[in-house]
Amino acid sequence: MAAGDRDGDRVPPEDRVYYVISDLHIGGDEQLEEVEFIDELIAFLERIERADEPIELVINGDAFGLWEFTDTRGVEKFDRLEATYPDLFAQLRATGETAPITLVPGNHDHELAAHDEYVDRFAAYNVDVVQEPSITRSVGEAAIHFEHGHQRDPNNRIEDWGNPHASPLGYHYNTRVVSRAGALSDRGRFNWLKDVQAVTPTEWLPLWILSKYVYREMNPVLRYAIVPFLLLFNVSALLAILVGLDRLGVESLPIEAARAFLGNFGMAGSAAYAFLAANIAAAGLLLLLAVPLYLVQYDVKRTIDRFGVFDADLTVDAEKPYEAAAREIFDERPETAVFCYGHTHRPSLRRVGDGLLVNTGTWLKRLHRLDGVTGLLPPVFYPTYQLAAVRIAAEAGGIAVSFEAIEKPTPAPEELTLTERLLTIGRKPDPTLPDRRVLALDRQREPTPTPAREP
Repeated sequence: MAAGDRDGDRVPPEDRVYYVISDLHIGGDEQLEEVEFIDELIAFLERIERADEPIELVINGDAFGLWEFTDTRGVEKFDRLEATYPDLFAQLRATGETAPITLVPGNHDHELAAHDEYVDRFAAYNVDVVQEPSITRSVGEAAIHFEHGHQRDPNNRIEDWGNPHASPLGYHYNTRVVSRAGALSDRGRFNWLKDVQAVTPTEWLPLWILSKYVYREMNPVLRYAIVPFLLLFNVSALLAILVGLDRLGVESLPIEAARAFLGNFGMAGSAAYAFLAANIAAAGLLLLLAVPLYLVQYDVKRTIDRFGVFDADLTVDAEKPYEAAAREIFDERPETAVFCYGHTHRPSLRRVGDGLLVNTGTWLKRLHRLDGVTGLLPPVFYPTYQLAAVRIAAEAGGIAVSFEAIEKPTPAPEELTLTERLLTIGRKPDPTLPDRRVLALDRQREPTPTPAREP
């Protein structure tokens, strides 16, 4: 499709190239309005607009954070989005004039399927809102199955699709936790609480809050005093173990030699030896107490597990439910070559049965947990961006699926404190996108059904 061609939707679906993005989570209360990748998103849409091939852009769920608007109801949320992001909506209109744009609802923007007015409002910006949980598109001689993925997640499944009052567990979490975080975020020493949407798995939330308190909110003087103390405690704990082994005759230590060496420095040496001995004794006592405390904790956990109190995890498994769903789709619809989803924010691409299973990831920050080197400090959650679009296209003999990265520098230099940067020296994460894969169409396929709705 030549740039500027307004007849892009006349190109047969099987001849199109599909670009897929998801999990943008644009919008929300107060600080959640900030979209840190807005420039990159607009530039990506401009590239689609100018492309010289027949593209359809599929936004595969959670484009907008409608759950995160707690003081606005119904289609009034569109008014807020339109007023807050005029440049984005203008670019959607421009891109949609040359390339069809299809928007599939996710759980955070399920209301798109609940109010018909959204269809008309988005249509004014050349965006086709499909009020179904999934869609199918033709590609070459095969088909692609698109769904956001929340219907495979018991915490976010919409049982009554299209019901404007649908409120699964995830809805309550977002309206009471995420939206509240957006309202309170600017009260901190740094505007970090709004990044709660990027914490995954959700079970890490308490640990992430503890980490940000220690490294961001704690008085810097207190923090810088605690770090060397904890390092000293680690050394003392190791020495306490070695002293214990010496007393048991397992391993001999030059304790007397160390005392004699420090004695050469007079009172200063004697004070250093006494201080070290006191630390070793304290560390040894804590280590002794840790054994029964660990046994008690273990027994309590086993008891809780027997009663099944925490059987329902907040976070869906990022792979198993979708592998099972993909196998089911591939078996029921042999023409389907690709199962494309989002929701879990983890980009992936792998062969499952007779097809390819691809997760489009997220445009939010990704927080990588790096456990503290001292053993007692909380982990550092190292932020990076992994912005990408998935490209799906037919080529000779098969279907090619690849990730195209959208470059955005890591925010770590601005968002991590000096302590966090020191604790992560040499341990910075280097997330990589999956490699390109081609699925050979070497099996007999049934004719691909014509999609019910075409953009």
